[in-house]
Amino acid sequence: MDFGEVRTGVAVSDVSRFLASGIGYIKVGGLEKTAAKIAEIAAEQQAGAIVVGCPVNMDGSQGPRAERCRAFAAKVEELTGLPVAMMDERMTTMAASRFLNETNTRGAKRKTVIDTLSAQIILQNFLDRLKNT
Repeated sequence: MDFGEVRTGVAVSDVSRFLASGIGYIKVGGLEKTAAKIAEIAAEQQAGAIVVGCPVNMDGSQGPRAERCRAFAAKVEELTGLPVAMMDERMTTMAASRFLNETNTRGAKRKTVIDTLSAQIILQNFLDRLKNT
């Protein structure tokens, strides 16, 4: 998932862990409420693990947003009992924006899909890394 204070994008993978698919975003706001909603979604989707994007700076350092995402991941892990992995999300929003530019997705439509697409990219990058290790 692509955690945000306002919107959090959510994606799932197929059972074979080959392909990530965005399933939407949630807009409940705040760490606690968002973590609770993600726990509900994880149960509905029968998730085996959860991946949370971690905003790493271009120089590899991590700032306050990364700390907030780690706190969010810890809360999700506590609520679900599932393993939660953190995935470097550098460039995912840029990649999502580039794709939306290429598909001429603008305005309100863009706002509703960018977080979902970012979550999908984060999860796909994680799945690809699993395949290669």
